[in-house]
Amino acid sequence: MDGTAAGRAPAVPVLTAIERTPGPALRPYVTRLWAYSERYDHPVTRTEVATPGVVLILAFGAPMEVDGALLTSFVGGLGDRYTVTRMTAPTEGVEVLLTPFGARRLFGVPMSGLANLVVPVDDLLPAWGPAAVERLGELASWPGRLAAAEALLQARILAAPPPDPRVVWAWDRLVESSGTAGVTGLAGSLGWSHRHLVARFRDHVGLTPKAAARVIRFERAMSLLRSGADLAGVAAACGFYDQPHMNREFRAMAGATPGQIRPRHPAGAGTDSFS
Repeated sequence: MDGTAAGRAPAVPVLTAIERTPGPALRPYVTRLWAYSERYDHPVTRTEVATPGVVLILAFGAPMEVDGALLTSFVGGLGDRYTVTRMTAPTEGVEVLLTPFGARRLFGVPMSGLANLVVPVDDLLPAWGPAAVERLGELASWPGRLAAAEALLQARILAAPPPDPRVVWAWDRLVESSGTAGVTGLAGSLGWSHRHLVARFRDHVGLTPKAAARVIRFERAMSLLRSGADLAGVAAACGFYDQPHMNREFRAMAGATPGQIRPRHPAGAGTDSFS
């Protein structure tokens, strides 16, 4: 969601973003890799919705406010709430969306320590983080920066111990079912107790299986709403008990109601004020 000061026209970026599709070796661990450069004529506040991934920002410009803290390069752990960012000066950098397992391998720490938190890259990777930012900042072209970022990520991620394939299997079942797979059934299929599955999920993913399922379900609902699907149909398709239940989840993870997310015009007839 892009927020602007009352009475002002929406801020228009001077430069846009370019995206790079990660190579096959990195795709299980990185779902998005893109470079951005933003300059606005006045401060811009955004509500960043919850997503079933871990965000890594390697920035070269001015810091931005993230939930009130001034940060330049930072990591946003997997969470089940929205985050508010505010940009007051030009900024540019590379943004990476990691799967939970890519983040686990990259940072080498239990993901439970990052759940619903935003922390400076230097705190997690005191040597690799600054070196990566310096390396990317030395390159003149954005395609070159993205290629270098991919190479740096691949070298570190693939050198780390692989994730537990049983947790990967359980995560994949949650994603494939759009968050509707039963946690008890997943544990039973693995021959694990519910408690053991929760412990392994918190280590590898950050959230419990139930909380992760909520975020995955929310992401699907967001996608359906932005395509113009009706509210009642989305609530039923995504497994919400009713529309009030969906409203509560959206307020927690998007800072808005489903009605505010859904475009006011049919698909192709207008634009959505949320992004």
